[in-house]
Amino acid sequence: MRVVFAGTPVFALSSLEALIADVQTEVVAVYTQPDRPAGRGKKLSASPVKQRAQALGIDVRQPESFKDTAEIDGLAEMQPDLMVVTAYGLILPRAVLQIPRLGCVNVHASLLPRWRGAAPVQRAIEAGDAVTGVTLMQMDQGLDSGDMLGWRQVEIASDDTGGSLHDKLATLGGELLKEMLNDIYAGTIEPLSQDQSKVTYARKLSKAEATIDWSDPAEKIVHKVHAFNPWPAAVAEFCQLNIRILRAEAIAYEGDAAPGQVLNADKSGILVAAGNGAVSVQEIQKPGGKPMAIASFLNGMQVQKGMKFG
Repeated sequence: MRVVFAGTPVFALSSLEALIADVQTEVVAVYTQPDRPAGRGKKLSASPVKQRAQALGIDVRQPESFKDTAEIDGLAEMQPDLMVVTAYGLILPRAVLQIPRLGCVNVHASLLPRWRGAAPVQRAIEAGDAVTGVTLMQMDQGLDSGDMLGWRQVEIASDDTGGSLHDKLATLGGELLKEMLNDIYAGTIEPLSQDQSKVTYARKLSKAEATIDWSDPAEKIVHKVHAFNPWPAAVAEFCQLNIRILRAEAIAYEGDAAPGQVLNADKSGILVAAGNGAVSVQEIQKPGGKPMAIASFLNGMQVQKGMKFG
């Protein structure tokens, strides 16, 4: 089977590896987003997918979009049987979706129809979902709205972060694709329509929403802290520093301290009053510094009961 793969970040690598490992599959080309400035020097950087494809000697293509008919014609000339898309980041128009004989399938990091859109991993944690997963979907012109071909579920652990759950789902997505390739090629899958009454949208993350509101319930704050780790990272002002809070735990507390007030501080965590309950802050990052456990943070800064997180 002649397959074209489209993907950009690390999340997409396991899907690409699944195709490469399949003896029935020939990956004839890889599409990925154009090189972007990255790092402090803002030098152009190739995507993880591009780097892997080049190492394997696979043809790499990086269109800015598919508005140019020449790009569409170039894809058609490859005569692909299937196009597999994982976290590509570009919209595929109808003309592209219609080129492969078996259409285009997408590996999406949620249990559709919940969390369609840009940030399904983080929004699932932020919402306090108990489970999430990956869905293999037949693509249409809508936003993650196509018929479902298969899915796999995984529990969200209490200490899962956006980073750790991302890695779990990336692996699971590759495994799901690998398991279903034979059925895709054979055309034996019965697609299942998504339940429109259960649709939710995972809007893109932004730094503007990263500031912690200590009047929120403790569990809501902890979910946000974990969801936004590693990026954009939940932040709070403390001693005139914008501290990134990377890990925390919700603790029962029924006192009358104001939200944001420090209740206790020791090597197990800094206990901060919330709108309901308290938050034990366990891992932080100071501006320009590296992530550190609270025990290390307290070695260099005196934190006392009554101090305030803003």
